[in-house]
Amino acid sequence: MTNPLAGLFKARQKEAARPALFARGMRLCGEYLAAHEDRGTPPDARISRAIGVYAASLDTPSADSFDALLQVGERALEAGGAGELGLALEVAETSTLIRQRSKGAWRLHGRALDGLGRDEEALESYGRYLTLVQNGDPAEGIARRIDTLRRRRACLEEAAGLFPGPGAELRGLPARPTGDAAPEFAAFTRARVAEHGMGDPGVRRLLELYGTYRRLVERSGTADPLLGGTTPVGVSGLRGLLAGRTVCLVSNAGEVFGSGLGAEIDDYDVVVRCDAFRIRAEGTGRRTGLHAVTLRGGTPWEGSPWTQRTGIRLVFGDPAGAWRRATRQRLVPGAQEHVGDASLRRPLADPALLGEDRWDAGTSTAFTVLRLLDFLDVSTRLDLIGFDKPGRLRPREAEWVMDRATHVDDSKMRIALR
Repeated sequence: MTNPLAGLFKARQKEAARPALFARGMRLCGEYLAAHEDRGTPPDARISRAIGVYAASLDTPSADSFDALLQVGERALEAGGAGELGLALEVAETSTLIRQRSKGAWRLHGRALDGLGRDEEALESYGRYLTLVQNGDPAEGIARRIDTLRRRRACLEEAAGLFPGPGAELRGLPARPTGDAAPEFAAFTRARVAEHGMGDPGVRRLLELYGTYRRLVERSGTADPLLGGTTPVGVSGLRGLLAGRTVCLVSNAGEVFGSGLGAEIDDYDVVVRCDAFRIRAEGTGRRTGLHAVTLRGGTPWEGSPWTQRTGIRLVFGDPAGAWRRATRQRLVPGAQEHVGDASLRRPLADPALLGEDRWDAGTSTAFTVLRLLDFLDVSTRLDLIGFDKPGRLRPREAEWVMDRATHVDDSKMRIALR
C-alpha cells in the first residue's frame, strides 16, 4: 500500500532543493561573466541579456525562472564558442535536475553535448528527449541529428573492420569527442593510403567512408543560409558543374584591372575569381562563374557578407566551427546558385581529396582553388590570367604552376595548364 506521507515528504524535498539549483544556475552565469572579465573580452551580448532576465526572474514571484534559465542555455548554444557550449551544458544539467521530465532541458542537454562533439552522450540525451515527446512531433532537426550521429558511428565501425590489425586504433573513437576522433580518423586514412596505395579496394572503400564521415561531421554548417534557391554541392556535384567546360582563374592584380582582356575572359565558360575581387568590364570581364574565398583571422564570421553574384561559391576554412559560423552569417540568400558543402572546405589537406600536408594555412585562395580544379581534371581548358608576375602566388605555388604549364603567353598574361 502506498504511503501518502512518504510521497508528500519526497515532494517537499524536491521543492526545498529547487532554490539551491536555481542558485547554482546563477552561479554558473556569474562564473561565465567573470571569466570574460578576467580575459578582458566582452561576453556575448545575447547571453548577457538572457542572464539579466534570469537574475530578475529570481526576484519576481510571477516570473518563470526555469524558462529564463533555459533561455540562457539556448543563447549560449547559439553563440557556439567552447566556453559558451560549456555554459550551455552546465545550464542543461542543472535544468534536468530541476525538472527531470522537461523536454526542453533534455533537448538542450543533447544539443550541448552534440556541439561539444560528445556523440555517444548526445545520443543518450536525445533518446531521453524522444521518450518524453512520445507521440508528439520532435523538435525540428533532432531526429535528423540522431540519424547523423548514428551514421558517423557506423562509418568508424566499418572502417575499423576493413583493416583488422591497424583498425583497432579506430574502435574506441565513437566514444571520444569528435574533435579528437576526426583527426585520428584522418591520420589512419593517410597511413593506409601510404601503406597500400590508392588501387587497393580496401583503401578506396576507406576513402569513401572517411569522406562520408567528414560530411556528416560538418553537414549542418550550411543549412541556415541555403535560402533563395541556393543548392549545396560536394565533390561530385562540383565535378558535374565543371565537366567539359573551359575555365580561367583571374588575378586581382591591377594590370588585369587596367587591361583590355575583358571580352576574352568572358568567353570562357567559367570565370573564377578569389576573395575581395573588383570588376571593370574592359579589363576583368563582367562574369563570375565561381567565387572562392578563404576564411582568415580568429573571427572570420565577422567579415563582410558575400554579396557578389556568382554561380558557385566555395568557402575554404578551418576549423570546422569557424567555417560553419562564417558560412551561416556571411552567405547572402540568392547571391549564389550553388555553394560548396563542408566536404570542400579544406581540399588540400583532406585525405578524401588531395591529402597533401605540404601546404600550410597561409596558402593563397587562388592556388587552393586552382589545385582543386586541376585535381578534378574535368575541364577542357584551365588557364590563369594575371599570375605571370612574381608575387601573385607564393614561391612554392608559382613553382608548382610553372612545372605544369603547357603554354605561357606574356602578351595576354596567360598561363595554360591544359
